[in-house]
Amino acid sequence: MRPWNTFVEGDNLEVVPRLAAEYGPIDLVYADPPYNTGNDFAYADDIRGDGVRSRHEAWVAWLRPRLEVVRDALKETGAVFVSIDDNEAAHLRLLMDEVFGEANFLAQVVVNLNPKGRQLGRGFATSHEYLLAYAKDARRTVLDASSSEAVVESDFPLRDGDGRRYRHLPLRNTNKKFNPVTARTLHFPVYGDPDSGLVRSTPFEGGVEVLPVFGDGTPAVWRWSRPKIDAQPGDLVCRRVQGRRGERVDVFQKDWLHRDVPGGRRKKLRTIWLAEEIGSTDTAVAELKELVGHVFESPKPTGLLRRVLSTMPDDVVVLDPFAGSGTTGHAVAMVNAEDGGTRQCLSVNLAEPTRVGSNAHAAGLATVADVTRARLRAVAERYGGGLDER
Repeated sequence: MRPWNTFVEGDNLEVVPRLAAEYGPIDLVYADPPYNTGNDFAYADDIRGDGVRSRHEAWVAWLRPRLEVVRDALKETGAVFVSIDDNEAAHLRLLMDEVFGEANFLAQVVVNLNPKGRQLGRGFATSHEYLLAYAKDARRTVLDASSSEAVVESDFPLRDGDGRRYRHLPLRNTNKKFNPVTARTLHFPVYGDPDSGLVRSTPFEGGVEVLPVFGDGTPAVWRWSRPKIDAQPGDLVCRRVQGRRGERVDVFQKDWLHRDVPGGRRKKLRTIWLAEEIGSTDTAVAELKELVGHVFESPKPTGLLRRVLSTMPDDVVVLDPFAGSGTTGHAVAMVNAEDGGTRQCLSVNLAEPTRVGSNAHAAGLATVADVTRARLRAVAERYGGGLDER
């Protein structure tokens, strides 16, 4: 059994192909490349050439080959998430379209990492970054853009006799694209008793005929077929409702919360991730400080990576080619310890010098790779799973 975490010090251009050859195609990539703030890059590529290119063009030229090695390392069913801020969001989106293909774009998520907003400088108090998600092949990816953590119990206000929570959903298909012309076999009468709640596909004593109709009275179709209605009558209920034309009888599905089933209930993730859900830069600093001290200025919170991990199976191989403070490896160990998963994280970082006078430098961590290594050692000690250092 391989360790949960592997850390390799080196340039991702060289290291990522070696790791892919050793581990096989990668399932999931999270990348947090250096943002283009106008400062020099730690990576020593001669990217400016004769100086004619703008800093945006130079940054794109630097990042392109690194995204290409990531793409080549990805499994056909895999996916990649890349963090970025407003300085290069537009350029990164175009670059990702080129490298991964427009058809494989999945989402541009707004991540609320600084809910108070940055108060320095002029202009607006920026409180967000972005997370771009792409599949290697959107038709084949195993990424599930949903999470059990997105489910809110209060959305299921009703309780059955056995205590299970549920809500009512119309059995009628509310999408007008589905109608008696486009889905002919799903337009048929069912029979319900609004007093007892019973629903059947055939007439019974006390039952009244119910046809699916839209709110304006035009014919609709059911979401369930007759055989499904016959197989799950306990999941349906007949009720009286007030429509535009007065009271009528309709049929509803009991949509169960179902937290007791394998995998639990999941809900589609929204494209705005709030700090209260996934953590903030402040909570990320506190997480790192608690393990190895305040030695990194802008780490990502583990909650962000936990949410990314929740979109994939629990046995994936994860790659972080810009490991920074080691948040991805930390999150992998946390979720493995919680759910018994066998995820593996491959973290790569250059021996980029820490700034003289910084907390990291004062703590004896001469490079960012030293910060990554220190955190992953502490993570292995706390959560288990081991650490392979190279």
